[in-house]
Amino acid sequence: MKALTVIPLQAGTAALSDMPEPPESDGPVLVETLAVGVCGTDIEILSGEYGWAPPGEERLVLGHESLGRVLQAPSGSGLAEGDLVVGIVRRPDPVPCLSCSVLEWDFCRNGMYTERGIKEHHGYCSERYRITPDFAVKVDAALGLLGVLLEPISVVAKAWEQVDRVGGRAHWAPETVLVTGAGPIGLLAALIGVQRGLDVHVLDQVTEGVKPDLVRDLGASYHTGKVVDALEDPDVVIECTGVPALVFDAMTNVGTGGVVCLTGVSSGGHVLDVDEGLLNRSMVLENVAVVGSVNANRRHYEAAADALAKADRAWLERLVNRRVPLDRWQDALQRQPDDVKVVIEVNIP
Repeated sequence: MKALTVIPLQAGTAALSDMPEPPESDGPVLVETLAVGVCGTDIEILSGEYGWAPPGEERLVLGHESLGRVLQAPSGSGLAEGDLVVGIVRRPDPVPCLSCSVLEWDFCRNGMYTERGIKEHHGYCSERYRITPDFAVKVDAALGLLGVLLEPISVVAKAWEQVDRVGGRAHWAPETVLVTGAGPIGLLAALIGVQRGLDVHVLDQVTEGVKPDLVRDLGASYHTGKVVDALEDPDVVIECTGVPALVFDAMTNVGTGGVVCLTGVSSGGHVLDVDEGLLNRSMVLENVAVVGSVNANRRHYEAAADALAKADRAWLERLVNRRVPLDRWQDALQRQPDDVKVVIEVNIP
């Protein structure tokens, strides 16, 4: 079968390869891949910055944002032929640690977890894959190809859960949220904020085009410039860029008792002139909390599935703005000005 593969840590090694059929040891559920989303992590792996092949193998099958159709499933699995499913990315470590032992592998404490398409486990950008039922999440059939958004929205479903848990340390009735970044993660974070009935504001650098329109059509407000100019003292900030200056601006401009949730990953090598004393003073005296959030467990995928099922289909269609067939996978990596979410179509006529 065909699969998009790479030799991890070696740039320029991506190829459409012939791979053996997925091993039965991966699980009893056989899935035909329909589409795979492309994100920044994939670009980093393709650039040789990141990634681990499965033990004993040279190449890694890419793809962690998936949508597939069940071809075979055992009775009693909760899945049936024809079901649309998304594969969960992370697998618990074999020890397991305290978190993995209670199925919260997103909080794995020893780093021995594996991740489909990223770390020591082949991904979903192949014509077929196998999976165990507990790591396959059913998607509303009405979503069709838009179900490929389930993995990215699971990341912000977890972020919102973290905000609720941290905010719940005291009386918690948030009204305003600022989302920094209008990429797929930021837009999906804003979508959940709107579904919660909050006053949502999104900050990004572009001044026109599809992103401002998508924000406004959600019923949210779009801003450019600095955090302090976008919204005064928001109750919640969900930071989706990883840009160091924005991270520190968010931490110093959230409201009293507010929560800042960091979902973007910063690259190293950035040095900022920061007033550490002022940052410490404002966080302590105003009871500000900052929490990092990455990955997701099954609970978050299920919350994400509910959020997608409630979302406006026409709005989601505009989010998935470019679709590229598998045999032209290189085109999916060439970023275009109005790109939001690009997907590779695998088994779609």
